[in-house]
Amino acid sequence: MRKIIASLLVVLLLLASLAGCGGGGGATTENIIKVGVFEPVTGENGGGGFQEVLGIRYANTIYPTVEIDGETYTIQLVEVDNKSDKTEAVTAAQRLISEGVSVVIGSYGSGVSIAAGDIFAEGKVPAVGASCTNPQVTAGNDYYFRVCFLDPFQGTVMANYAIQNGAKTAAVITQLGDDYSSGLGAFFVQAFNRLGGEGSVVSEQQFQTNQTDFKAILTNIKALNPDVIFAPSSITTAPLIIKQARELGLTCPIMGGDTWENATIIENAGADAEGIVLSTFFDEEEPATDEAASFIAGFKEYLVQNGQEDIIPAVSALGYDAYLTVLEAIRQAGSTEGTAIRDALVGVEVVGVTGAISFDEIGDADKDMAFIKTVENGKFKFLMTVSVE
Repeated sequence: MRKIIASLLVVLLLLASLAGCGGGGGATTENIIKVGVFEPVTGENGGGGFQEVLGIRYANTIYPTVEIDGETYTIQLVEVDNKSDKTEAVTAAQRLISEGVSVVIGSYGSGVSIAAGDIFAEGKVPAVGASCTNPQVTAGNDYYFRVCFLDPFQGTVMANYAIQNGAKTAAVITQLGDDYSSGLGAFFVQAFNRLGGEGSVVSEQQFQTNQTDFKAILTNIKALNPDVIFAPSSITTAPLIIKQARELGLTCPIMGGDTWENATIIENAGADAEGIVLSTFFDEEEPATDEAASFIAGFKEYLVQNGQEDIIPAVSALGYDAYLTVLEAIRQAGSTEGTAIRDALVGVEVVGVTGAISFDEIGDADKDMAFIKTVENGKFKFLMTVSVE
């Protein structure tokens, strides 16, 4: 009797395992395509990186699938934290390759994007940056693309704005070893000296990573009495520079780049943030496309649901657009293979939240417009759009 019972149990277990494998109308294996999310959510750029991640995650809730050869594939986001660090960026990129992602989105921060570029190229996995603006991100790398404008353009925009508003001299403060800060600062210097005359930039100062005391730098600048200060920097450093400049009695306008469009800067700089000027990629008050109008309404709700203020950061919009671009490239490639997706990216065209997106021969987005904003009454306020031909 015991042998009979044991035999019956074996048969029942075998039948159960066959049912679990999908035979006879059971569960079927789902088609999945993995998309890497290569962003900092900790470290110096963690705040901005998380905002970019939120835009990507939201896009995934709106467009969770893609059709390939008549079959529906679910997009699975594989997120890694590059920790705002170049060494960690290499490790994070290698992890994505080992996870078998077909394509990558990111990163916030040009330095970590540049550091990981060779890893993606060697693995034949294309990457689409959202807000990494330094030219070196895509230069010489056939596998890196991006949906934002570049620092040469942004630096020229800010130099133009300063001169058009009466500035004849400028001081520039940048972070030593940071590709974004030093690169954008250099492009501003070139444009300001070209537009205002050689020697218009009267001071170029650099600070170390994790530096918190800027009084010596700012005291030197105060002695030169510039008409404007340009200090492209992280959201961690910017409030310190702004507050210490005002404490020392510097009253000239203080300007930064796209990283400054972050509520953390206003919170930490307080009243001293009033009047700062920055360039950015997007303004929720001026939706450029139907996709933008839909995004604004839906993403505000998503932000509140995730414990965030219902103010849309430009990098979130860019993260959303990078996801749309990747999705369209997969669709056009008709494949989950990285090389096929890379080839499709070359000719992809998408109408996103931040406008129409297509790529030049280097992999950079064809964009020629920036939004200029200031801080007024504790909030970011749109001033104007600027184009540079």
